Amino acid sequence: MTDTRGASERSLKARAAGLGEAAASQLRPDTGETASENQNQTANAPPVPGRLVITASWLNDPAAQAVLKALTSGGFRAYVVGGAVRNALLGEPVDEIDIATDAPPERVIALAEQAGLKAVPTGLAHGTVTIVSSGRGFEVTTFRRDVESFGRRARVSFDAALEDDATRRDFTMNALYADATGQVFDPVGGLPDLFARRVRFVGDPDRRIKEDYLRILRFFRFFARYGAPEAPPDSKAMAAIARNAEGIERVSAERIGHEIRRLLAAPHPERAIAAMADAGVLERVLPGADPSALAFLLALEPEPGGWLRRLAALGGDDPATRLRLSRAEARRLAELAQAQQDNLSPAEAGYRLGLERGTDAVLVAAARSGKPLPEGWQEAVSRGAQASFPLKAADLLPFFEGPALGRALATAERYWIARDFVPSKAELLRHLGVFGKS
Repeated sequence: MTDTRGASERSLKARAAGLGEAAASQLRPDTGETASENQNQTANAPPVPGRLVITASWLNDPAAQAVLKALTSGGFRAYVVGGAVRNALLGEPVDEIDIATDAPPERVIALAEQAGLKAVPTGLAHGTVTIVSSGRGFEVTTFRRDVESFGRRARVSFDAALEDDATRRDFTMNALYADATGQVFDPVGGLPDLFARRVRFVGDPDRRIKEDYLRILRFFRFFARYGAPEAPPDSKAMAAIARNAEGIERVSAERIGHEIRRLLAAPHPERAIAAMADAGVLERVLPGADPSALAFLLALEPEPGGWLRRLAALGGDDPATRLRLSRAEARRLAELAQAQQDNLSPAEAGYRLGLERGTDAVLVAAARSGKPLPEGWQEAVSRGAQASFPLKAADLLPFFEGPALGRALATAERYWIARDFVPSKAELLRHLGVFGKS
């Protein structure tokens, strides 16, 4: 029998939180005790009766549960933290599971080994141990508090509480914790921000940014991915970013490139890119980039494209170097720029670049020029991608040789493309004045 009461409670909770039906399925009612003392219920928090308990695939994952049990069996606390909790609340896929604990790093190693799990000290200075369970790695990091901070480098102490650990994180929606049963703990008020899809720094935005200037780009990436579509970015965050924008120039090109790739891969990155321009960040990362061209591209796309197509539309001064693109990525970006410069028709773009890259080239050229797409462009790209030039160099010997042979082939190819790939080999030979071959 269907539990209609439970489904109704989940739906009401999620609607109150602004999450909708997808996230409603990730909450389950719990009529136990009132909210945990560790869960910060602010005036803006949604009305959640009892404790907030989620359901998520990792709650039934034996590998993840084995790691949590290894820690808690030693008398310590262990929580899944960050993206796995955030995405479970949103009803979205979880890519990786990070765990936070009050067990010191050396005890984490000992407890893992006692449980028959492999422990790898991947970052002991930062309190991080990777525990391998069922062939998968789970990063376990001890609660930390900063003793001294030197930008990205800080001297930390591991005699910290969950609340101390939460205040070191970047955004409130990433400072959510859940225990092995799915009960959520919110030390910094991240739940109301998550439910409102509001990306907000934990504590003082200036301090969070100065700890790692890459957080400037992470803010815009999270705004693109999780921000409410009808709401502007957080004003305090934007003011702090504008004040600290020059700091992005201290970040390596590799790290910047990694963030820009992920930002542009978001379903709708145009508002975040426009906000980057408003805060003076885009000009420091990609001088000469045009946010309006990206917005136009997204309006033109028949279906979402990859980040590189979007980067090509955005443009900018030497993105291959500034973002440390791979050789293959740089070649493809140059190819799209050349296609626009050559003013290729949709059919020729398909012929010269293939279906996928030809489609990219047509869309990018339209976005950069601000012109509408020609009628029937997709069919033209497809037709060009399937076309095969019927003439070969051997067909022109001995009538043309050396440089003249290359020029003759190029002439014939232009003639063939201009006539929509229709002329046969015989017609092309006649066009070149070569008779007797077919």
